[in-house]
Amino acid sequence: MSTTSQPESISIAAPRSSNRTGQRSNFELYSWLFMRISGIVLIFLVLGHLFIMNILDGGVQRINFAFVAGRWSSPFWQVWDLLMLWLAMIHGTNGMRTIINDYAERDQTRFWLKMLLFTAAGFTIILGTLVIFTFDPNIG
Repeated sequence: MSTTSQPESISIAAPRSSNRTGQRSNFELYSWLFMRISGIVLIFLVLGHLFIMNILDGGVQRINFAFVAGRWSSPFWQVWDLLMLWLAMIHGTNGMRTIINDYAERDQTRFWLKMLLFTAAGFTIILGTLVIFTFDPNIG
């Protein structure tokens, strides 16, 4: 005589929704698309940066204050480095935001972690942008 046991029903909790008003928002869709597009653009920006800085014209030993001053005297390189900075920071911040949403269980913890993240990212973006555009090659 064998008895077969019925499998227990497993209930899975519904995922948290940051939209508590009941209105639909496409923010997560746009966030997902941004991560894919910015990742592709960053591949070209970063690999181009590494190729130019480390391989062309003699390698890393030529990188010094004068090299940076000459590079940032060109608007092309200022925009290149600015795009790389902004895309990398926003891309990384968006990824960390997703991780915080997934793993922080309490609403208050999630809120403060995201505020800390956004503050650090904003500070880094502002400071980096100021350095790129206010760099004075005559200091040295």
